[in-house]
Amino acid sequence: MKQKSVAVVGAAETTKMGKIPDMSVLGLHCDAALNAMADAGLKPSDIDGVATAGESPVQIANALGITPTWADGTQVGGCSFMLHVRHAAAAINEGLCKTVLITHGESGRSRVGSAGFGRAPSSWSGQFEVPFGVTSPPTMFTIPALRYMKTYGITEEQVAMVSVIQREWAARNPRASFKDPITVDDVLNSPMIAWPFRMLMCCLVTDGGGALILTSADRARDFPRKPVYVLGTGESVETPIVSQMEDFTTSKAFRVSGRKAFAEAGISHADVDHLMIYDAFAHLPIYGLEDLGFCKPGEAAAFIGERNTAPPSEGKKGGKLPLNTNGGGLSYMHSGMYGMYALQESVRQMRGIAPAQVEGAKISVCHGVGGMFAASGTVIFSNEA
Repeated sequence: MKQKSVAVVGAAETTKMGKIPDMSVLGLHCDAALNAMADAGLKPSDIDGVATAGESPVQIANALGITPTWADGTQVGGCSFMLHVRHAAAAINEGLCKTVLITHGESGRSRVGSAGFGRAPSSWSGQFEVPFGVTSPPTMFTIPALRYMKTYGITEEQVAMVSVIQREWAARNPRASFKDPITVDDVLNSPMIAWPFRMLMCCLVTDGGGALILTSADRARDFPRKPVYVLGTGESVETPIVSQMEDFTTSKAFRVSGRKAFAEAGISHADVDHLMIYDAFAHLPIYGLEDLGFCKPGEAAAFIGERNTAPPSEGKKGGKLPLNTNGGGLSYMHSGMYGMYALQESVRQMRGIAPAQVEGAKISVCHGVGGMFAASGTVIFSNEA
């Protein structure tokens, strides 16, 4: 993809966040979409590309009165929306469409119009994981997390620190679900979910959604909001079941996706001002920092513990690599597929309007996971034309 040839010109989340019992999944998609269109000063007839996960793009287009010339229903879990950004940029560059709407909406908490969680008995998971009690994300992610901890001697306290620092960022965000400070002891004393995960190491369960609008860079200057340019993108997949990862201490999909995005963007790690790493569980930022190349294998937990990713505190300067500045899936929002919320925060940071704004930030890396290390998507944004 040509650098900065495509830009985000509209971005918004649902009107309400957290607990929304009066709105269905489709309603959440549409609410976020209309908010993003208002942000961009557009109406449905201006949209000619639609991408979504969790719902069919057919359903979204029909509900909003859009007749697209391009549609994408890629669904690979929580990073689907990172892949949508990549695919939309390619479609716009190829002339398949001019203005793409990417939508997300989930009734993760209230379950209004939500599908069930069942896995087909014929699937790999149904045959080789479910019969042995590996039935949900906490019981699936324990497999690589425990191996990683044993290999590198990482302690529970170090994993707990991820949650503690995420909460510090959330305290600066008025829309965050949880803002009260927590300590390592608070995390370790919270209820055990599945070893080694305590409740405060696990993502929230909320309702909400978000939407993005992308168009070509040469049109972006005509929109009311400051354009946020797509600098580089990457994607990959590895395995549908966690037990078949090539190496439990690292994600192949993370590495491939990240390398592709950095190469395409033509930047070094020192150029990155702001970082979002999908944090459905507390171990994920540790993997992300290492697999993206910000830390060497086994060193990311100490990097976080030394407050390199933390906000300013008690007169001290903030860390050199602000990470998950919205509070993340652990404290901000997590309705099931978190990737859209990470993208929204990267866009806010590049627009200069984030609640916990990183001063002078010019490049943001947004990295997501799908399933249990099944897939990955990486998008690098810039606010400079």
